[in-house]
Amino acid sequence: MKERLVVIPTYNEIENIEAIIRKVFSLPEPFDVLIVDDGSPDGTAQCVRDLQEEFSGTGRNARLHLLERRGKLGLGTAYIDGFKWALSRGYQYLFEMDADFSHNPDDLVKLYHACADEGPDRADVAIGSRYIRGVNVVNWPIGRVLMSYFAGVYVRFITGMSVMDPTAGFVCYRANVLEVILHNPIKFVGYAFQIEMKFTCWKYGFRLKEVPIIFTDRTKGVSKMSTKIFKEAVFGVLQMKISSFFRHYIPRKQAPETMAEPVDAV
Repeated sequence: MKERLVVIPTYNEIENIEAIIRKVFSLPEPFDVLIVDDGSPDGTAQCVRDLQEEFSGTGRNARLHLLERRGKLGLGTAYIDGFKWALSRGYQYLFEMDADFSHNPDDLVKLYHACADEGPDRADVAIGSRYIRGVNVVNWPIGRVLMSYFAGVYVRFITGMSVMDPTAGFVCYRANVLEVILHNPIKFVGYAFQIEMKFTCWKYGFRLKEVPIIFTDRTKGVSKMSTKIFKEAVFGVLQMKISSFFRHYIPRKQAPETMAEPVDAV
């Protein structure tokens, strides 16, 4: 059975993509990888296709997969398309991770065990957290660190959710969690997407657990952060909270078990 899949959205990540794929495949526990590329003009997708020949080619035994989309459609929709593709193929643990090494691939193992190991502390959603043990961010200017940290304070105040790093983009979901929450549309596509996903999981009563990581800013390529994305998060949190008053969250054990039509990839 296909168990673990790392979904990595890309746009112009030619400088990082081969190294991140090879690093994931070098881990002591096996992870498959799905690259969701939004029409990168720098050849990111072609690099992935070349690597597919090395990592078992295509078909049922392939470890490396590619989903190509036309143009920049947003981070949130990239993850959602990747999740739907993975769920239709029976993966049990699905991971979000950036392509630029700001998330250390070694920490995938910690996130997996937080969700997979039996016991009272087992998580439904494991979050790679920069702020659960102080501030663990490397190479960010102080202004961006403060913006990120106080964004978390703001989210906790508005939503009532206790997650210290609600904007984190390094996450492991158990498949049953995504089967529940993706039956309703996730509205946001940028920075606020990460907040909305965690908030929705929390509202459904799933167990969220933060796993401490060290976040290191990219050294190659260009950041996709923008003022527009940040504003979406600020105003989106208010909108999300207000909308939740008018939404009925079906108890997770009663939620439908089928997913939307699968997305094709190679």
